[in-house]
Amino acid sequence: MTALDWAFVVFDYAAVAVFGATGALAAARRKEDIVTFAFFAAITGVGGGTLRDLLIGAPVFWVNSPGYLIVCVLAALAVWVVGERTWRYFALLWLDAVGLSAYAIVGAAKALTMGVHPVSAVVMGVLTATFGGVIRDVLAVAPSVLLRRELYVSCALAGAAVFVILTWFGLNNLVASGAGFLSAFAIRAGAIRYGWALRGFPGKDKPGG
Repeated sequence: MTALDWAFVVFDYAAVAVFGATGALAAARRKEDIVTFAFFAAITGVGGGTLRDLLIGAPVFWVNSPGYLIVCVLAALAVWVVGERTWRYFALLWLDAVGLSAYAIVGAAKALTMGVHPVSAVVMGVLTATFGGVIRDVLAVAPSVLLRRELYVSCALAGAAVFVILTWFGLNNLVASGAGFLSAFAIRAGAIRYGWALRGFPGKDKPGG
């Protein structure tokens, strides 16, 4: 593999690990046992990528590469060892922001390599970045990421779109990935810090996006 291929592999594993940690943190908030920690971490870490691969007709990425599941379990163990901390909720928010931004790029990049249309590749990036979080929140009986006030899905959309557009214009994939990641993360950070949100439908008091 080329250096760029290795960079994407590292990016992919890092995104899975971060999302896995958010799944374990959600289990921690519910005071679950270590097995549930690992399950939450695994389903959150690989959920979005699994949906992406099924939709684009690719082999499901973790089936023949169990390293992804191992990374999720290790992330769960790390959260378990760290134990109760006052900053745990903030860690969940910011780790989720990092995972969202990274996975939006990973998902879009894999879709492009499979010959998916650029517009559909952006959608695959969004699904990859958000579906694991949706499953996590359902399992944890927490408010869905799709229904929160601040921007969430829009962040993944922006990051994936920036990556795909820059790639389409012939920019180096590594540079395009960095630009896409920073775009998604900057918007999500603003949403967390300042409550940025799209305007809701008239009469609704909970705008989101």
